[in-house]
Amino acid sequence: MKTFHCLTVIILIMSSAIVSCAGPGAQQQKQNQSVYLFSYFMDNGQDGLHLACSEDGLTWKPLHEGRSFLEPRVGGKLMRDPSIVRAPDGVFHMVWTAGWWEKGIGYANSRDLIHWSEQAYLPVMEHEPQAKNTWAPELFYDEQQKQFLIFWATTIPGRFPETDDLGDNNHRIYYVTTKDFKTFSKTKLLLEPGFNVIDSFIVKDGNRYVMFLKDERVKPVAQKNIHVAFAEAATGPYGDVSESITGKYWAEGPTALKVGDEWVVYFDKYTEHKYGAVKSGDLKTWQDISDQIQFPKGTRHGTAFRVPQTILDKLQE
Repeated sequence: MKTFHCLTVIILIMSSAIVSCAGPGAQQQKQNQSVYLFSYFMDNGQDGLHLACSEDGLTWKPLHEGRSFLEPRVGGKLMRDPSIVRAPDGVFHMVWTAGWWEKGIGYANSRDLIHWSEQAYLPVMEHEPQAKNTWAPELFYDEQQKQFLIFWATTIPGRFPETDDLGDNNHRIYYVTTKDFKTFSKTKLLLEPGFNVIDSFIVKDGNRYVMFLKDERVKPVAQKNIHVAFAEAATGPYGDVSESITGKYWAEGPTALKVGDEWVVYFDKYTEHKYGAVKSGDLKTWQDISDQIQFPKGTRHGTAFRVPQTILDKLQE
């Protein structure tokens, strides 16, 4: 009886160590056979990729107690702002900020988010001698053109002189396209809203493309908030930049998920060291739901995406 009791305790302890994203909607999750994941970094990004999971898009639980799934090896040896997109063939592609003052970004791919390819450094701004940085790269798969967009923020002193004196940097959003992550188009300007802008994120809503972006102006009045713009093609042009959708918060790193019939935009409330969120059914009227979400402590600038349940099962093993 003592042996049986000890075995029971061991089983219970092992069971409690397994992260589960199941909740009240577990049955629905089984029917859909998919779950949400969130890729993010912690601290300064020195230890690499972190992942969290969620069933409802509100409560996010860290996988493996916040352990890194991939350590940075290229550029400045950081892995900030990890952006992951799953291609039609099932391969996950990831780009990230490889250092504070690099002229390129990090790249790797995986079929299971556990075993990764050799990391590569993509020198997307090496052709610009004065480029100061390459921050917060994001991925978007353009189904219409059957290609990926990689886009990011860079400051090139003197390139937009009319706004050079409105902050420490003067970013605009640039991009390249690729079909295989081996050959790339020439770097082009993706967004010029007339002000310092960083942290963009693209989704498709019906026949239109939607970009969420951070207004980085600090003069004459600090903005530091999230806006939305629209286009008829993934590569733009994006226009009709909205007013702030995140209200009073200083916000950055927006990422969006379609949860049910509504879009949820998550953002890093970096001055408060926690995450916030807003939701909308029409991308015009936004409701603050920051008090309804829960993220792992220390979550920084990440990307939300959907994966098959089988991928999560392997991550949890």
